Amino acid sequence: MRPAPGRELPFTYRAVVALLRPPLSLLTDRHWRGAENLPTTGGFIAVSNHVTNLDPLTFAHFLVDNDIPVKFLAKSELFQVPVIGWLARRVKHIPVHRGSAKAAESLDAAREALQAGECVAIFPEGTLTHDPDMWPMLGKTGVARLALTTRVPVVPIAQWGAHRVIPRFESLPTTVRRQRVDVLALPPVDLDDLYGRPLDGTVLREATDRIMRRLTDGVSELRGEAPPERVWDRRVHGDGKAYDVERKAAARAERPEGTLARLRHSWTELTRRKP
Repeated sequence: MRPAPGRELPFTYRAVVALLRPPLSLLTDRHWRGAENLPTTGGFIAVSNHVTNLDPLTFAHFLVDNDIPVKFLAKSELFQVPVIGWLARRVKHIPVHRGSAKAAESLDAAREALQAGECVAIFPEGTLTHDPDMWPMLGKTGVARLALTTRVPVVPIAQWGAHRVIPRFESLPTTVRRQRVDVLALPPVDLDDLYGRPLDGTVLREATDRIMRRLTDGVSELRGEAPPERVWDRRVHGDGKAYDVERKAAARAERPEGTLARLRHSWTELTRRKP
C-alpha cells in the first residue's frame, strides 16, 4: 500500500534518519504515547514545547517512528551551520527569516507543504524557554496565523527529558548514559469558533494561548507537577538565561572537587612557589 500524500519518505530523508537514529537510540530511553492522536491523512501542524537544543531531534524521532516525515519551520541562521545546515536543506526544512522582508515567505512555504498533505513542525515559543523551571513560556502568534488560514489540525506534542542529555542553553551532551525522554501527542486543539473571524491581535492571541495551554497541560502530565499560574513572558519577566547560568555556576561551586580538579589546583600552587 502506498503512503498517503505527503507521507512519503524520500531517499535523502531516509538517509538522514538512518544517520541520526543510532546515536539518539543510544542516548535516549524513549517513552512515546498518544500516536492515535496523529492524523493519518492530510496536512497538520505539530507544535511542541522547547527546553533544549536536542528537542528538534526527539520531536522528529517521535513523528518519524510513526511514519510521518516532518518539515520544521526553523530560524534561517540554522541553515548556515556546517553539516546541520546542509542536512536541513537536504530534507527541505523551511527557513524563517525573522525581522526581514522575507519573513512572510516561510509561512507561504509552510502553507504549500500543508496543502500537499505534509506535517509542519513548529516550536511556538520561538526559542528555548526562559522560564526558570523550564515550563512553556508565552507563545508567538505565527503558528495561530498559519493554523487559522489553513484550517488544518494543530496537534500539541509535549516532551520532557531531553534536557537530561543536553542541558538547556548548552550545545553538547553532558552524559553518555541513556536518559528517559517522554513524548506525548494530544488531541488537536479546537479552533473551530475562530475560523472566519478577522485575524486581528485578539483572535491570534486567543488561538495561540489555547495551543500553549494544551501544550502546558501535556508537559504537566509528563512531569507529574502542576504548572505555575503565571506564564513566563520575556518582555515582562526578563531574560531567564542569565538566571539559569548563575544557578548552574552555584551548583558547580557546591559540588565536591573531583580528583582531576584537586590535582590541577595542587600543580598550580606548586608552580607558583618561589625556589
